[in-house]
Amino acid sequence: QAAVSALVVVSEQAGEFRDVVALSERFPGFVLPCLGVHPVQEVSPEEQRSVTLKDLDAAWPLIELYKDKLVGIGEVGLDFTPRFASTDEQKEGQRQVLIKQIELARRLDLPLNVHSRSAGRPTINLLKEQGATKVLLHAFDGKLSVAMEGVKAGYFFSIPPSIIRSEQKQKLVKLLPLENICLETDSPALGPEKQVRNEPKNIYIAAEYIAKIKGIPVEEVIEVTTQNALKVFPKLQNFLRI
Repeated sequence: QAAVSALVVVSEQAGEFRDVVALSERFPGFVLPCLGVHPVQEVSPEEQRSVTLKDLDAAWPLIELYKDKLVGIGEVGLDFTPRFASTDEQKEGQRQVLIKQIELARRLDLPLNVHSRSAGRPTINLLKEQGATKVLLHAFDGKLSVAMEGVKAGYFFSIPPSIIRSEQKQKLVKLLPLENICLETDSPALGPEKQVRNEPKNIYIAAEYIAKIKGIPVEEVIEVTTQNALKVFPKLQNFLRI
């Protein structure tokens, strides 16, 4: 009904991997899984902490087990929000975890879905240093000049429905070439209304707003961003009937 063709679903920690794969098996060709270890790990609903290399121990065998089902490695990245990573040691731990997952993505020939909150420049610099090529930077909150370095490296940026209430995202879209933009919802977060549960159908809101900023028809945004998604996630080709 919402004209959504497929969902790329990410994970944040090894404990979620089986659930994400089970969801993709329940909705084959519609829910497409990515497995990865996020820079912020949940200890309990109230407590989160910065990732460490130890967090990869449980993830590795499962990624190996499910590798043929995956369309990407994610959500991975850096998060230097002070409440999660206030020390150099924590930041270095995150860098090491990201490097290992960049190497893994290269070995499996899979793209990376990347988080970079409060760490735009360090994330893009590290991806470039490590030779990452197929990269989707989701909900990028860094400086526009840093985003353009990502564009030069051939990276893609996905834009959520929260663009309608984010001046930073609006400026980002104005600057980014449409050829480097993808759509996302990041459900249940980053919806059009703050603190209201986001849903995949709201992806159309992001497309509409991008069209408004660029002064082009929404159909063109949908067409180009779909082609971009296929470039980042080549395995989508096997599932989408476009």
